[in-house]
Amino acid sequence: MSSFEFRNAQFDIAHERRELEDAAAGGYASFEGWVRAQNEGHIVNRLEYEAFEQLGAKEGERIVQEAIARFGVRHARCIHRLGDLAIGELAVWVGASSEHRDEAFAACRFIIDEVKHRVPIWKKEHYANGDSGWVNCERCSDHGATDTSPEAHRHDHGANAGHRAHTAVAYDYSRQTTLSGIGARGQARLAASRVLVIGAGGLGCPVLAYLAGAGVGTIGIVDADRVEASNLHRQPLYTFADVGRNKAEAAAERVTAMNPWIVVEAHAERFTGENASQLLADYDLVVECSDNFATKFLVNDAAVLAGKPAVLASVYQYEGQLQVVRPDRSGSCLRCLWPEALRDGMVGNCVESGVLGPVPGVFGSLQAVETLKLLLDLPGQLESEILIVDLGNLVQQRLKAPRCNDCEGRPCSRITELPAAAVADTAIEVTLERAQARGFQIVDIREPAECIATPTLIECIRIPMADLLMNPAVLPRSAGVVLMCARGRRSLATALELRHAGNANVWSLRDGVAGLEQV
Repeated sequence: MSSFEFRNAQFDIAHERRELEDAAAGGYASFEGWVRAQNEGHIVNRLEYEAFEQLGAKEGERIVQEAIARFGVRHARCIHRLGDLAIGELAVWVGASSEHRDEAFAACRFIIDEVKHRVPIWKKEHYANGDSGWVNCERCSDHGATDTSPEAHRHDHGANAGHRAHTAVAYDYSRQTTLSGIGARGQARLAASRVLVIGAGGLGCPVLAYLAGAGVGTIGIVDADRVEASNLHRQPLYTFADVGRNKAEAAAERVTAMNPWIVVEAHAERFTGENASQLLADYDLVVECSDNFATKFLVNDAAVLAGKPAVLASVYQYEGQLQVVRPDRSGSCLRCLWPEALRDGMVGNCVESGVLGPVPGVFGSLQAVETLKLLLDLPGQLESEILIVDLGNLVQQRLKAPRCNDCEGRPCSRITELPAAAVADTAIEVTLERAQARGFQIVDIREPAECIATPTLIECIRIPMADLLMNPAVLPRSAGVVLMCARGRRSLATALELRHAGNANVWSLRDGVAGLEQV
């Protein structure tokens, strides 16, 4: 039996109470909410209740389970009426049984308060004077929901406004609730939504800020990295005082300060094949904001297997791309375009290639827009397409990304399970001392501009990575070749690629030029 339920008809309270009876429980408490005949000076004839039932039931179930865990009650249950209700009818009932009465009282209060804030329910009050209008009564002071009839429902916006005691000033969503397609219903839908954001860097910062500002009820943040000084020019959630702190925790603190009426959950860990399914299970949608291909493909695969939407973005210097994966609508995914995951290091990231600060900000903002369009089911969503934008010259392309023909009738023919945590193939990495001792030829695969900006005194030949991959025959014929790049990532990826193609005498210089500077 579900612990939260919507009902379209009256129900037997005595029966519901018996369902909570337990010989080990010495305390029982319940809350009953009835339809009253007047509200703020208006005579009420009747009420209508509506809800986003699928979202609401899911969030209501979470609330009851949270109460059971938080207060240690043995059983708890909540029922909310929908449809037409007459004066005096029971609109909502909450019951809890526990070893002691205090826990039961606390659980009941927690459940009804959280239901009012988090479950997408709204009502239409029919007044004797003929006025009526849909109102989100449970959220109107907290969430800035507006009534279609100004006289039908008024609230105090003074020092006592708001259900939660975070601040005397209620959070105001009025600028977005006035938009067609949102309104009080859309705001309630956002409040009941749960979004997981993978990565709290250049893409993740604007995503988190805008989702919090929009009122997404629960936001999870996954990131194991720590804030570095070089992050600050493109990651405005952080200040210099945050350098050295875990990004997930620092971002959660900042986002909570921006909007105390939402729930922010920090996961200070990497998103891996081992924890992906468990993390995704608690959220409705995932936004991928990492800076490496391994994570992007892992998020894609996990979302497809879970049947949940994913919003992906990548940036490179002045440009980037955006893609929305919709396995719930049989849309295409990354594997439709690239059956094999791209190897990290084959394309430069922000560390190696550089990035103009606002570029990830633009694409993170686009990810936030697409996420809100998904949550609100607004028109114009990306579906089996890739949006490519070059901010250097403001050229934009929207390309079709067709689904693989082999995927008919199944989520994805190329995804059967999530990979285990990748183990770096460090066996082909060598130090400079070892390379020189064995007489290996050093090949600098950095771009010409990089070589000029950061020269080295090492005797080497220069072949840019792209040229080398296009024509491996340009490699010198020697007993061993060691590839060198800025930090060792591109050289390792290129060495693995060349070895896969049959060049067994290729190695990678560990830590690249950056490692030489530290010696």
